[in-house]
Amino acid sequence: MKRNQIITGLDIGTSLIKVAVAQVQEDGSINIIGASEHQSRGIVGGSIVSTEEVVNSISSALEKVERVIGVPIERVTISVSGPNIKSINSQGVVAVAKADGEIKYEDIDRVLDAAQTVAVPANYEILHVIPRHYKIDNQDDVKDPIGMSGVRLEVNAQIIMALSYQIKTLTKCIYRTSVDIKDMVFGILADAESVLNRDQKELGTVLINIGASTTGVAVFEGGDPIHVAVLPIGSSHITNDLAIGLRTSIKVAEQVKINEATCLVEQVKKRDEVDIGLFDPEEDKKIMIPRSEISKIARARVEEIFDLVGRELKKVERFGMLPGGVVLTGGGAKLNGIVELAKAELKLPAFLAKPYKANSITDKIYDLSYSNVLGLILWDSKNNRPTKGLGFSVDTGRMSSKISKWFKSIIP
Repeated sequence: MKRNQIITGLDIGTSLIKVAVAQVQEDGSINIIGASEHQSRGIVGGSIVSTEEVVNSISSALEKVERVIGVPIERVTISVSGPNIKSINSQGVVAVAKADGEIKYEDIDRVLDAAQTVAVPANYEILHVIPRHYKIDNQDDVKDPIGMSGVRLEVNAQIIMALSYQIKTLTKCIYRTSVDIKDMVFGILADAESVLNRDQKELGTVLINIGASTTGVAVFEGGDPIHVAVLPIGSSHITNDLAIGLRTSIKVAEQVKINEATCLVEQVKKRDEVDIGLFDPEEDKKIMIPRSEISKIARARVEEIFDLVGRELKKVERFGMLPGGVVLTGGGAKLNGIVELAKAELKLPAFLAKPYKANSITDKIYDLSYSNVLGLILWDSKNNRPTKGLGFSVDTGRMSSKISKWFKSIIP
């Protein structure tokens, strides 16, 4: 196996570190040759609080998958998320360089550079520059201007920024595991690669990834994301609420959530009870709790998540107005009845995500909690081919260059 054929995605979550390794064949097909996960330590609320624990967690996850594939991992594509991610709209304008007016890739690079001359908030760095549409002279809504002719080229772009501290700390943790960073991708955009098809992006769809401590939201329309956000609430908040409400441990509350909770409280029979003592190996007596009480606690927190998502949709005037509906992914999306509650709360059709079907030695890559790391694989395979299109990552080479400079600046 040649090492340059291997691509690796690394999802550093609050609860789990996930790694997937793939080979891209000559025909473009993807073979997943290994996947692993390891409990995450040193991350709270999506932010790193202990670099030593994060480094150890990442190293353990990488070692597991290296034992499966039989070769060391040298480069990874990683996801970046967290409630401090910011997104703003920007415009850029340049004159077409060629005398004959034909637009080349160099013109695209220059106009995207021009779009980056926005007032970046203090302590933030640009992560992505996403072109939404171009304008050539007086022709609006151009998707791919390459080969077209004009004098003036404009772009309407979305700028996604992350805290410099967050990026530098994450970069330092990765390099301390002796692997290089190939690319950094905003988490919810990676999810979109693995669970949304072209029609969904064109029609208008909101993608919601319910993670452990945060919920990612991306609204797509016309093929591009028109709004993104990271909400500071996730499935672990449901677990915490259950632990408090049921007066039990976090471990027991997590098992109760997975096995007994439902968002459809109205369908729970009044006499239904759950012996939560069965989920505690140290408990030797029955602890009977009404299933309706468990479900009310879980539903209240999920309603809060969807209320926050609804506010994001209202910011872009898309509440109840996306034909593609709601697509749910992430580990938190596996809660019973969550699809029906999403329909009711967001006034849209709702579906569980259907991850991209790659050839794989393990079916766990298709679990909703793996949508991010699978998306990183697809992002890498799509955006690093010789015939790269004008996708989300037109600036990924620029980002990788920044990463190298940052790392050099933090080496003793």
